[in-house]
Amino acid sequence: MGILNVTPDSFSDGGHFNNITSALMQAEKMLNDGVDIIDIGGESTRPYSISVSSGEQVQRVIPIIKAIRTQLSSTVQISIDTQLSTVAKLALAEGANIINDISAGHNDPNILNVAADYDCPIILMHIKGTPQTMQDNPSYDNVVSDVLASLHISAERAKQAGIKQDKIILDPGIGFGKTIEHNLKLLGHLKQFVETGYPVLLGTSRKKFLNTITATKKLEDLALATSITTALAVMAGVKVLRVHDVKENRQALDIAWAIKQSSY
Repeated sequence: MGILNVTPDSFSDGGHFNNITSALMQAEKMLNDGVDIIDIGGESTRPYSISVSSGEQVQRVIPIIKAIRTQLSSTVQISIDTQLSTVAKLALAEGANIINDISAGHNDPNILNVAADYDCPIILMHIKGTPQTMQDNPSYDNVVSDVLASLHISAERAKQAGIKQDKIILDPGIGFGKTIEHNLKLLGHLKQFVETGYPVLLGTSRKKFLNTITATKKLEDLALATSITTALAVMAGVKVLRVHDVKENRQALDIAWAIKQSSY
């Protein structure tokens, strides 16, 4: 899954792709680099970010979805990264295939009904608090079991809304209300998330904990660090990797997958 933020303020690429020309160029590059899903978001959810109205999100994402469908590909999977049901519904109507909701339907519960109505996959992520509060001293009794329990609840809510079990994807929410130690603990126990039986998505790309561990000055230089987490995630059974740097992570994914297949 390649990240296409059409925002002015995302944490590592804000303002880079917030017009149709630059967004299409990036989407085309990702397609050439082997992307399977393009994840389009019109709202930054970095720590302490300000929420964006549904109208503003629609103005940002819908023209890009239309342009990708008419000018680049009618078949590539497109996910809409939003917490709002109105944005999700319009995006699906214009050619998106997947909903990616960092709030797992807790911000706007109607988004679960939209997913059910469209019979589309929905990604349910764990977040502690909101983007505005999530990094204010997050704490857990046990981060792995606490996040697993929260995701189970989110999955049950989704099924109660009419979403089929095989349409639910879980995301432990690396960096969303977690310290470095929490992130590392979750990465070390990815198999427990895979063992839930739901497909698992992982998003570590260019995140601050990688920057801190490696003492890398520029977030754009974290492709290698991200790729290492991608390879480890594939070996653990993770199905979807959400990344900025598609080419490098595609290589890591392909090599890890080949090794994993040979071990069967």
